[in-house]
Amino acid sequence: MPPITTVSKNIIIINVLALMASMLLTNIDVNNILGLHYWTSSSFHIWQLVTFVFMHGSISHLFFNMFAVYMFGSPVEYAFGAKRFLTYYLVTGIGSGIVQEIALYFEIAPFIEAVDNCMSNMTPDALAAFIQTYRPPSQEAMLLVHNFYSHAEGMTMTDAMPIAQQFLSDYQSAYIASQVTVGASGAVFGILLAFGMLYPNTRILVFFIIPLKAKYLVIIYGALELFQGLGVQFQMDNVAHWAHLGGMLFGFLLLLKWRRG
Repeated sequence: MPPITTVSKNIIIINVLALMASMLLTNIDVNNILGLHYWTSSSFHIWQLVTFVFMHGSISHLFFNMFAVYMFGSPVEYAFGAKRFLTYYLVTGIGSGIVQEIALYFEIAPFIEAVDNCMSNMTPDALAAFIQTYRPPSQEAMLLVHNFYSHAEGMTMTDAMPIAQQFLSDYQSAYIASQVTVGASGAVFGILLAFGMLYPNTRILVFFIIPLKAKYLVIIYGALELFQGLGVQFQMDNVAHWAHLGGMLFGFLLLLKWRRG
């Protein structure tokens, strides 16, 4: 087990404190405030591109990310030095958020188009099909659906039209607001890339039993994330695969820049 370095240790401490705050402050949704919202959401703020990297959704989410920071971050920090390592961590984290925002556009754009189509072709069947396709992603969205059907019950389509249009507008806002990204995984994948490039032939015990050279581990992880990010059999797995790839991409670009001076 490698001795932990200063920046890696402080990253772990900040992340642990952030999770504790989100668990203890029950009246405040810390993850919703500091997590990264989609850029068109009213809840989006530019500083979330930094703060989301220090937030996590669960203890297990935090543990695996911080274990990776401990195992791979310390050797990378030894090689880079504290200042450069911190810069690398933040750049890969922010980069992962930017790539995730771009990826979300390709998910949300069809949803917005479906809202527009439903508004222009408002029928009970079209509305039911829309809700079936874009199921409520949050408690707020579920409440909107419940309230709409409660109020519209027994109405003619003509009478229910204004309610339906308002519902779709509110549902669109709630759907987009529910897209919140948290976690250091993008920066962790950036660290893993740097480790693989700095120590390519170092053997790592995958699952503590399978020896694999670091360079091959990086390639396998990158390929898996690309495969999963494209959505093949893994839709709705609630993992920000494109953020992981974004961390690796920005890490690679930054390493190239540093090598070229």
